[in-house]
Amino acid sequence: MAFEEKRAWVMGVVAVAAYATYLAVVLGRADGVALAEVPYASVLLWSVGAAIAVTIALHIAIALASPGEADVKDERDRAITRFGELTGQSFVVLGGVVALVLAMAEADHFWIANTVYLAFVLSAVLGSVARIGAYRWGFQPW
Repeated sequence: MAFEEKRAWVMGVVAVAAYATYLAVVLGRADGVALAEVPYASVLLWSVGAAIAVTIALHIAIALASPGEADVKDERDRAITRFGELTGQSFVVLGGVVALVLAMAEADHFWIANTVYLAFVLSAVLGSVARIGAYRWGFQPW
């Protein structure tokens, strides 16, 4: 497995795990209260911060486990990385538009923040899936 493919797996798995943990904590706090009234900000910040820290730690661990591959990146790796990033960015744009519409509709901050967070998670997952798919089943740049 290519080093960059390992990084894509880490990004996708950590994004899903962090978001699932966030949802579990926030939904657990709801307990008969409207979701918009649940304190979410600190959980969201801790979830994002932990995901970033775990991703960095795992990337370092992967680089230490295979030091010869960590610095090697050819043209195909760069093209696949770019493809994955561009594919994932579609959800960031979509999430931004939805958050903008929610803001104009004067929705609660809870829904706006959660829309943006979900967009970031879906972006990371879709980008990772695109990169993994390109490594597994081939990649033909346009």
